[in-house]
Amino acid sequence: MSDCLIELGTEELPPKALLNLSQAFSEAVYNALSEAGLKPGQLQSFATPRRLAMLLRDVPLQQQDQSIEKRGPALQAAFDGDGNPTKAALGFARSCGVEVADLQHKETDKGTWLYYELMQKGRSLQALLPGIVSQALAGLPIPKRMRWGDRADEFVRPVHWLVMMLDDQVIEANILGTASGNQTSGHRFHAPQPLTVGNAADYENLLKTSAFVIADFEQRRAMIRKQVEDKAAELGGEVRIDADLLDEVTALVEWPQAISGRFDKEFLSVPSEALVTTMQDNQKYFAVFDGNGALLPYFITVSNIDSTKPELVSSGNERVIRPRFADAKFFWEQDQKINLSSRLQSLETVVFQQQLGTLADKVIRIRSLAGYMAEILGTDVSEAERAAELSKCDLMTDMVGEFPKLQGIMGKYYARHDGETDIVANAIEQHYWPRFAGDAVPTQAVGQFVALSDRIDTMVGIFAIGQKPSGVKDPFGLRRAALGIIRILIENELPIDIVNLCQKAAEGLSDKLDASAVVDEVVHYIYDRLQAYYQDQKIRYDVVEAVLACKPPVLTDLQNRVVAVDEFLGEEAAVALAAANKRISNILKKNEQVYGYQVDENLFELDAEKTLYRELERLEKIALGHFNGAEYLQGLEVLAGLRPQVDHFFDDVMVMVDDEKLRLNRLALLQKLANNFLRVADFSRIQ
Repeated sequence: MSDCLIELGTEELPPKALLNLSQAFSEAVYNALSEAGLKPGQLQSFATPRRLAMLLRDVPLQQQDQSIEKRGPALQAAFDGDGNPTKAALGFARSCGVEVADLQHKETDKGTWLYYELMQKGRSLQALLPGIVSQALAGLPIPKRMRWGDRADEFVRPVHWLVMMLDDQVIEANILGTASGNQTSGHRFHAPQPLTVGNAADYENLLKTSAFVIADFEQRRAMIRKQVEDKAAELGGEVRIDADLLDEVTALVEWPQAISGRFDKEFLSVPSEALVTTMQDNQKYFAVFDGNGALLPYFITVSNIDSTKPELVSSGNERVIRPRFADAKFFWEQDQKINLSSRLQSLETVVFQQQLGTLADKVIRIRSLAGYMAEILGTDVSEAERAAELSKCDLMTDMVGEFPKLQGIMGKYYARHDGETDIVANAIEQHYWPRFAGDAVPTQAVGQFVALSDRIDTMVGIFAIGQKPSGVKDPFGLRRAALGIIRILIENELPIDIVNLCQKAAEGLSDKLDASAVVDEVVHYIYDRLQAYYQDQKIRYDVVEAVLACKPPVLTDLQNRVVAVDEFLGEEAAVALAAANKRISNILKKNEQVYGYQVDENLFELDAEKTLYRELERLEKIALGHFNGAEYLQGLEVLAGLRPQVDHFFDDVMVMVDDEKLRLNRLALLQKLANNFLRVADFSRIQ
């Protein structure tokens, strides 16, 4: 076994894709070697702006020899009556590259067959690796490849060097028009000369000590985090490190050096979100805050050079950030000269979707839905309608036009400036929540109503025009919208009927098109997303399926059922009762004529059916009281007391007897039993 080094040197790689490219490249090579019987003992990946690399430790140098056995035609089909080989035998021998006489006969439980055994010699790692690396690079998730020079080779960026080594020996290869060798490149400015790698195992340390390159992405990321945090502490503040920004900065530098800078305090009059957005998105700076979360007039940037005059680097960054902040301050001051409500009319110039109308049309529909929810839940209708009315107005401001990520956030500030209530202002911001997986849901009722209205209106409208998500295509973000609806309803315990809400949304679209036909489809789509939601909650798939089979229209009620069933299945009687329900379901599916048939106690003949009926009559009254109060676990535990009677019934009672009255009566008893469990979930679906 030996250590194997693979490094592809390129022009600067796209920073947001670097980590994904590195992981995909390393995994593809590792998996291919493993499938070839050359599984490495350890894999270490490296990724910098100019290289994708990996060190594979303890890699076998040679595949083991393999015995390959091929089966041909049956013996009786391989030879004719005179013992001469048939076309089948001749063809099989030819495919194996031998004569018929070289083939073997093999006895099996299905007769005698022609066989050919071949000992295939294992190939060396050096012979296999170039093809494996080429295939791995070709399969990387690169949306748009580029060419360079006069060659037909394509990659995400032009390739400049290739290192492929087995310990201290070069593996001969030519990949993407580049011959392999043992020479790498260090830092573009600190160590621009080629550097020879003496041994694969020395690669990481060599780059660090001689070439000003921290090749390990995670190590470089940890260095940046510590440097930035230390710089913030020196300034008397702290940083809130955004994970995506940290990864992007890590992908931009090979030799990180954190440097602080400052800006004029006059810019602190602008909402901090606007300043932080331009720092992070445009300049890749880290903002500095005080202990109370207020923005301080400092920033921290990460340089890719160890400058002898860091103050010059700092002043250069300060000059760059000033005009951006000046623009933000200008937008902020200009936007406040016009009330949000004055921008309503301008929404008529923005098309939401050609068939569904303008943003102004959408706001009218959102307003109606939000008011409806506020009314049925006893919340101030006027504030809900006002928040919905103003919810999209900040899209017409200069600030949001420049920084789209600030939609809703700037609306909150402008609403407060205009004298709107805090409830209305906060709802304008929160109606976009949750913006991504794991994000917070709206915390106040009005914000929840507007958030739900916006998403429901979009879903019903887009389904109605026939543009629902297909495969991976989801241009209107309906999957995210559905999960947002689910989270808002469940996590805020809103007792809103999702079917009624979708029907109300369809009515709001009646002047544009008839959306009533897609209501069931939209509801079903939302129910389908519940599996993904509960998967994140570590709830069993069959538990969710069992509850969904009952189609509870209020998702808070559905949540209570899921939690109850999940907990109930941990009890001893639950497994047996689930099995009994499955058996009952199978019987009833074949005897649909029982539906609507009432149990007649006088027709019972056996003690087992009489006992089950009487105990069911007693316990279902108690269980029903719990179910009506949404105490589903307690109700199920009451029904669990039926287990002995259910077991006794199936042991002693023949359901499908010839006597029709007797048979239907017993089926009706089973239906009555199943109906009690169906008040919570279809337990026949529990695996």
